[in-house]
Amino acid sequence: MPVIRPLTPEDRAEWEVLWRGYLTFFETELGPEIYDATFARLVDPEAKERGALVAEKDGELIGLVHYLFHAHNWRIEDVCYLQDLFVTEAARGTGAGRALIQSVYDLADAHGTPQVYWTTQHFNTKARKLYDQIGELTPYIKYQRKW
Repeated sequence: MPVIRPLTPEDRAEWEVLWRGYLTFFETELGPEIYDATFARLVDPEAKERGALVAEKDGELIGLVHYLFHAHNWRIEDVCYLQDLFVTEAARGTGAGRALIQSVYDLADAHGTPQVYWTTQHFNTKARKLYDQIGELTPYIKYQRKW
């Protein structure tokens, strides 16, 4: 089982490889300034509204999760958006993804924000098998502003 721990500044190179893998899976490319800004925000100890955890096995990072706490107009307490979750191909099916999600659940509970939600694409079938076990599929459809 991997060790789940907070992302640290020393993880930059391995984190970037993982996040590039995540973005490639979702057919997305971002400029280097986004990588720099995102990493800086994720490891900033003053940024209490966001964070990242990594899964480490045998001294290597095999997965990551990014999360954001934010206000919600239907609740007194904040909610937690699990924004990015990625596990290397070799580590899929080992429990790393489940452990990363559970760690976000634990952080959300400790933060007093029991509601955790995330989105994925319909073709992400392997991950959705896990999500169906530990989450509830909602009827919501996502829209975003046209650019």
